[in-house]
Amino acid sequence: MKLREIAERLGCRLDGNGETEITGVGGIEGAQPGQLTFLANPRYRPAIKTTRASAIVVAEDAGPMPLDALRSKNPYLDFARAIELFYQPPRYAAGIHPTAVVSAGAQIGTGAHIGPYCCVDEDVTIGRNAVLHSFVSIYRGARIGDDFFAHSHSVVRESCQIGNRVILQNGAVVGADGFGFAKRADGSWYKMQQSGPAIIEDDVEIQANTTVDRATVGQTVVRRGAKLDNLVLVGHASEVGENTLLCGQVGLAGSTKVGKNCILAGQSASAGHLEFGDGAVLTAQSAVHNDVPAGKIFSGSPAMDNKDWLRCVAVYNHLPELQKTVRELKEEVARLKEARK
Repeated sequence: MKLREIAERLGCRLDGNGETEITGVGGIEGAQPGQLTFLANPRYRPAIKTTRASAIVVAEDAGPMPLDALRSKNPYLDFARAIELFYQPPRYAAGIHPTAVVSAGAQIGTGAHIGPYCCVDEDVTIGRNAVLHSFVSIYRGARIGDDFFAHSHSVVRESCQIGNRVILQNGAVVGADGFGFAKRADGSWYKMQQSGPAIIEDDVEIQANTTVDRATVGQTVVRRGAKLDNLVLVGHASEVGENTLLCGQVGLAGSTKVGKNCILAGQSASAGHLEFGDGAVLTAQSAVHNDVPAGKIFSGSPAMDNKDWLRCVAVYNHLPELQKTVRELKEEVARLKEARK
């Protein structure tokens, strides 16, 4: 594909030879001749001098480039779109595999593909063009929209609701029992029935081995456009707002409410019954025990305002010196007291 054609299809400004032949895409450090790469993070700018790529997607104000360039308002987004010009995931023909078990009472939309060893229980509705890859389980009473894609070993539990264009990666579970137990007088635990479904709105992606628990009462909700990374836990009766990102190993205890356009970075966590305002950010490995206001960045454990946390971290690096200074001052004070006697 000519670089000129790629520029036209992506809506980028061509800066260089439009006749350059592009055969694929690659990261800036590993790209080969004939490939298109990108620069979005300034950290990788030195690699421009050594990359073997034939062309690069860069910001409009990125300055002169030593290779052909596509000038973009959003290089990362346009590179993502460029990948689709060279790679398309497999397509699956409509039909039900002979090894799949599908209840006679299930309603399956036109164009749906039900793969090997899938199980679709009674009173299930699945929309048009859905794909259940293999070993997918859809429990009784689930409602699933159009263009659903469930990778192998994913599960949608009883009475849960899935919107349109939702993707479940391998091992994702929607509607597993929430962690609810009442303590008996003898110290043993009585299991509370988890009666409330999990609801996943349109355009959500839930990645591998992530669990969205059902609620004891009420419901657990993941709003439109949210993205949940691998190994995330959304606790019972929690709510995840529109277009919010929960990165790898994030944990939300029960009844946490996260607003829209939030980012919870890897291994961060929230105690239960807390609220994140719209646009809040929790940096990696942070843990919050109080509400996070809208638009704020919190860090650390227990989490605090990011600016305060940065000042604290700067002090931590000097703690041995401070400890030595304090010890010397205490010794000096002791000598002065002794001299006054």
